[in-house]
Amino acid sequence: MLKITPCEEIMGRRKIEIKMVKDTNTRQVTFSKRRTGLFKKANELSILCGTEVAIVVFSPGNKPYSFGHPDVQSVAAKFLEQEPRSNKPSSCDTNMIMLNQQLADVMNQLHEEEKKGRCHDEALKQFKKTQIKELQELHDLAMELKSNIKSRMDEIEAVETMLMIKEQPVEFDENHVSKRKRRKL
Repeated sequence: MLKITPCEEIMGRRKIEIKMVKDTNTRQVTFSKRRTGLFKKANELSILCGTEVAIVVFSPGNKPYSFGHPDVQSVAAKFLEQEPRSNKPSSCDTNMIMLNQQLADVMNQLHEEEKKGRCHDEALKQFKKTQIKELQELHDLAMELKSNIKSRMDEIEAVETMLMIKEQPVEFDENHVSKRKRRKL
């Protein structure tokens, strides 16, 4: 909304400066008060000139208000057919540009999130591969240790058997010894 404020006087008339009201609540109240006056003037113009008048106004909250001819769309269609399109972007074009920009921003954010997700998944796969590799190495070490323990157990059994034989007195049969001696001779 525009706010009219008195400025300096030029040739006995005050110059009016028109600028937008900064506060959104004040802007909404000003819009509501002036909308009825605008619609009244449109009605008077329609009666005085005998024309079809249609007004479509969007509030600061982007809520549309229309006034005039019972079929506002037909009046707007006539207007659009008669008026050549200007080079200036309309509010609809501006809204479209803003929405396209928002869409592009959201798509860029989505793309970045997908990239982060893929990086996260790849890191998780690498972590799992590393874990599996470490587990395989631990398994190989455990098997080697098991083999070493088994060979040590065999050695211990052999030593125990030798100790048992050493501790038991060996009985010799003289016939046995004499036969050996005879053979050597």
